Amino acid sequence: MSLDALSPVSSPESSAELPAVLDLGYSFCPNDTFIFHALHAGLVRGPLPVREVLEDVQTLNEWALSGRLPMTKISYRAYFEVMDRYVALRAGGALGRGVGPLIVTRGDVQNLNGRTVASPGALTTAELLLRLVFPGVNVVRMRYDEVMPAVQRGEFGGQPIDAGLIIHESRFTFHEYGLTRLLDLGAWWEQETGLPLPLGAILVRRDLPHDVQRGLNAAVRASLEYAYAHPDAARAYIREHALEMSDEVMQAHIDLYVNPFSLDVGEEGERAVRELHRRAVEVGATRPSGWPLFVE
Repeated sequence: MSLDALSPVSSPESSAELPAVLDLGYSFCPNDTFIFHALHAGLVRGPLPVREVLEDVQTLNEWALSGRLPMTKISYRAYFEVMDRYVALRAGGALGRGVGPLIVTRGDVQNLNGRTVASPGALTTAELLLRLVFPGVNVVRMRYDEVMPAVQRGEFGGQPIDAGLIIHESRFTFHEYGLTRLLDLGAWWEQETGLPLPLGAILVRRDLPHDVQRGLNAAVRASLEYAYAHPDAARAYIREHALEMSDEVMQAHIDLYVNPFSLDVGEEGERAVRELHRRAVEVGATRPSGWPLFVE
């Protein structure tokens, strides 16, 4: 669905009718379940009770295009398509250094222009970075956990696959598939810009009252602070949704993707998001926007 198909939000001052319980979408990944466990379990309080809606990030990206959830995790790339409808919280996101997606191959492939890469989704930050580096690449899209098997086989649905774009915990396990890292796109971004890489944000509807937006931001931060203070409290919840990850990979995932930027994006994080948006506009991937990026 295009941005033009979205129903307009008349003003950030407009207000939606508040639900009794706020649906909160986030992924099964350990960084998200670690951050949101306390809020989901009622161990910290927000302006509204929340109900978890667990989905993979590409599904959440697609749902945001139609405004399905009032509060949701989303790729920063996808955020650029819904900035008139949603605003990002300062807390709870994934942004940092050493956190970037990787391009992996089965063998000695150097230049991907004209080749076919398995991608975890059109609205992922990972695919945007891929296109910034290799503008002539072809992509075949699939769920993120299908990428490494597709590269290992060299095909997906009968289409040849030369390389794969991997995210989340896949960066810790690609060796198990006999794959080789071609490029760390996060390292490329950091070298190009000197900035941390924005991966994912927590969004709330712009038509929620500002005091509710700010209260939700405070609640997400409090949930993460609770997780840091009580590291064992969320362990069973994280394990329940961690698919078949080992405990070591599960903890490495949290250690990598949850960092000080998750407590507050900060001035440097804001500059990083603005730069990613500028480059996306520059290559025609999205359009300019005058909306404030973060809850004020």
